[in-house]
Amino acid sequence: MSVLILLFILTVGFGILIIEIRDIEFQPFTEGLLIFTGSISILFMLYHRLKKMSSAQILFSFSGIFLGTLTGFLLSLPLLILSSNLKPVAFFIITGFGYACGIFGLKKAEKIKITDLLTIIKKESLWEEPKVLDTNVLIDGRVADLVELGFIKGTILIPRFVLREIQYIADSPDPLRRAKGKRALDILQRIQRAERVKFEIVEQDIPEIKEVDIKLIELTRGLKGTLITNDLNLIKIAQLRGVPVLNLNELAQTMRPPVLPGEVLNLFIVKEGKEADQGVAYLDDGTMVVVEGGRQYIGKTIEVLIHSVLQTGTGRMIFGKPKADSHDDSDE
Repeated sequence: MSVLILLFILTVGFGILIIEIRDIEFQPFTEGLLIFTGSISILFMLYHRLKKMSSAQILFSFSGIFLGTLTGFLLSLPLLILSSNLKPVAFFIITGFGYACGIFGLKKAEKIKITDLLTIIKKESLWEEPKVLDTNVLIDGRVADLVELGFIKGTILIPRFVLREIQYIADSPDPLRRAKGKRALDILQRIQRAERVKFEIVEQDIPEIKEVDIKLIELTRGLKGTLITNDLNLIKIAQLRGVPVLNLNELAQTMRPPVLPGEVLNLFIVKEGKEADQGVAYLDDGTMVVVEGGRQYIGKTIEVLIHSVLQTGTGRMIFGKPKADSHDDSDE
């Protein structure tokens, strides 16, 4: 960032010097072209640099540059009034103060997290509503796809105590738990590399609360954020405490394509069902379809006529029968 600030100073200074030096007879078009080219180059570099900076770094850096430039201008104002020959001195005072304060703001921003700012500044004025992740949703992994596709934007926060819990799972002697912990760490890296969100680790803790779930809910409420989870018990507690929740399981249920009675689907019969002569097939989203009279078609793709759809607490149950058998029944 210091290099960009320096380039900004040199570009502005170069443009001012071109205008001020009367001995060199530049044409107005040439002067404007040089200033425009320099400004566009700086803005292009700033754009790519700002995408990699945190919200706190952007805010404090530009605030420092603004306040430093304003201070330098006020201090150099007597020089500008006394003599026009002192304009170069005034310019270096203004740019010097702007550069120094910009660097100071950037250094301070490295020690300040977005959560510290959210407790002081109303989030509606500057920030999108922060999203807080729990352990289960990271192990699940679907949240990374939603972030990369742009369905989840803004500020993504992961509490330090949740990160410790994931590390503990990743170091477990149980192979299954260890695999889940490593998967959660991989998901965190994917979210951290995503360009559409600001990812930060929350150092804030609530020592008086020992249970991780309650601590997570209270932290989310204090930040006025939204909790992203798929833990049913955690969702119920959060709703009782008035904390907004984004349930990924409910989102997945909502996004499943509708299947209506009377619809005909081409399905591959995977295995036999629990009842006699039943076959089992699956939709693309994993929904199970029980095919009555489908046992004889195991290993084949057939047309299935859907005759009923039941919505249960765990998902949908779809029932159908081979379309060919339906025609035979109607003929009789």
